[in-house]
Amino acid sequence: MTTDEASPWLVVGLGNPGPEYAANRHNVGFMVADLLADRMGGRFKAHKSRAQVVEGRVGAPGPASRRVIVAKPMSFMNLSGGPTTALRDFYKVPVGHVIAIHDELDIDYGALRLKLGGGDNGHNGLKSITKSLGPDYFRVRFGIGRPPGRMDVAAFVLKDFSAAERKELDYFVDRAADAVETLIVDGLERAQSTYNS
Repeated sequence: MTTDEASPWLVVGLGNPGPEYAANRHNVGFMVADLLADRMGGRFKAHKSRAQVVEGRVGAPGPASRRVIVAKPMSFMNLSGGPTTALRDFYKVPVGHVIAIHDELDIDYGALRLKLGGGDNGHNGLKSITKSLGPDYFRVRFGIGRPPGRMDVAAFVLKDFSAAERKELDYFVDRAADAVETLIVDGLERAQSTYNS
């Protein structure tokens, strides 16, 4: 096992802190992070990096399992880079082991796309992380679709999922958590071929 393989992974769910944002489309990264923490049997604890973190393992017990830190920055979306960089430094995570989970307007609701690197597509959370880390981290993009009619994008992402969307939300969040685990254990190609839609 190389040093890089032995290095921990940092999974950052993007969102805004506070109960008024909890069910917003923009907070789907937090929702996936919550489920991953749940699966690892951990509870979020405050960390000095201005994030809540859970440490655990992903994958089959034994040499194949990977050490993972799941984090929710408590800095608000457009400042996500500060806590992410602080956590990367604290846990000594290589940039190639950082995964950001975020909402994506240009993908249909519930569809997933996994990729390494790229632009921020106007997403303030990614913009902030890229400014701090550079672009070479993984992204798990969770489709939320475009706003209806002439609704402002900022208003759309800060609204809760619709009643129709909520019927399938748990299933899609579950699938996104599976995709993150597959990316960590089996690599990007396997995760893309299984989950990209």
